[in-house]
Formats: sequence, C-alpha cells, structure tokens
Amino acid sequence: MPDNAKCDGGIEVGQVNVSINDRSYSVACGDGEEDHLRELARYLDNHVSELAKTVGQVGDARLLLLAGLMISDEYSDVLEKVEVLTAEVAALKKANDAQSVLDEQVEDKVAALLGQATVRIGKIAERLEAS
Repeated sequence: MPDNAKCDGGIEVGQVNVSINDRSYSVACGDGEEDHLRELARYLDNHVSELAKTVGQVGDARLLLLAGLMISDEYSDVLEKVEVLTAEVAALKKANDAQSVLDEQVEDKVAALLGQATVRIGKIAERLEAS
C-alpha cells in the first residue's frame, strides 16, 4: 500500500515504516497521523533499547511485553495524577464559586451602605440648609 491509500470503506489511511529493536515494521494509521505514530514508535523503541541493555536480547516478544508493561505503569501513574489534579481543579472551582458568591454579597452590602450613607448625607444637608 502506498503512503496514502484508500481502504475498502473509502477512508484514507497512512502507511508508516517504523523500527523497533532494529526490526522494521509497516503500520497503517489514519491519514495525517503518520508523524504521531513515528513518535510513538520512537518512544517504544527507546524503552525496548533500554530494556535490551539491562536484560539482554531475550527475544522481541519478551522485550515488547516488558516495554508494554513499563509504559502501562507510566500510564497508570499519569492517570492517578490526572485524577488528583481533576479533584484539585474541582475543589478550586468550588472555592472560586463560593468566593464569587461572597464577593457579590459584599458588593450588595457596600451598595446598600452607600445608599444609606447617601440618604443620611442628604438629610444632614437638608438640616444644614434649614438652619
């Protein structure tokens, strides 16, 4: 299949050659996703290469399995951090909403006090004019 071709459903797909542990693989992907796929393959290849340095060439399947487990562990850590950050954002939003309500209440009280002060100043001015 050429770099871009149409599959049976008429959808354009891209074709990318990637190298993992010095072996070439041809992989289909959505049209326009080729660079992202190459980046993912480099990331996987880096993990496989590091593992091969540590445990030796124990076979592609085992190296890919171990790399997949390592990446899954990284992904799990990221998901946990996302959950914590999502909870923190929700708490901050709730605090911000509460602060907004307080700000509105303070503005209303200040406006009421200014109104009362205006009335009092008006009455004082009337008394001064009357005397």
